[in-house]
Amino acid sequence: MVIKTVELEIVCGVTSKLPDTDMPEVAFAGKSNVGKSSLINGLMNRKSLARTSAQPGKTQTINYYNINHAMYLVDLPGYGYAKVSIKEKEKWGQMIENYLHTSRQLKAVFLLIDIRHEPSANDKQMYEWVAYQGYDPIIIATKLDKIKRSQVQKHLKMIKESLQVKPGTPILPYSAQTKQGREEIWNLMDEILGFERPKE
Repeated sequence: MVIKTVELEIVCGVTSKLPDTDMPEVAFAGKSNVGKSSLINGLMNRKSLARTSAQPGKTQTINYYNINHAMYLVDLPGYGYAKVSIKEKEKWGQMIENYLHTSRQLKAVFLLIDIRHEPSANDKQMYEWVAYQGYDPIIIATKLDKIKRSQVQKHLKMIKESLQVKPGTPILPYSAQTKQGREEIWNLMDEILGFERPKE
């Protein structure tokens, strides 16, 4: 997709009613500090549309980014962050569950996993949860530039086996530094949403 316009159009907090939108949605989930904001900024070619922070747990709302007035990229709150109270975590969990359960326009869920480490208990729970809501999570393995090229396949295999992903699930490595993987993610989103690729 050639991005002409992007705006953060809707922000939903814990008590907000989720909007009933009229455009297809693609959601991004991932634990705190996995690089979700950096990925979203990278996908949208913007430096600071999604606020990045060294302090995990920055996204505490569901953010709807309107792209080209053709689709919404939906940023879900980061999960599994230790310094937040159990009560707060439960609220975010309910928000995410409510969104997955009620959105009528949701076409795909991308789950971000840090390529360097074996998926955590929270990651596994999130994967199962998304699957339970009827979606096959697509995996984006972030922080690709933090490991040696020779280790990539081994780490992807570790993620696949640890999450017990469904056969045929795409696992897309991504680097926020080099933007490697950006094209592949967009190609997949275009395919899922039925957008025509512009002829080169």
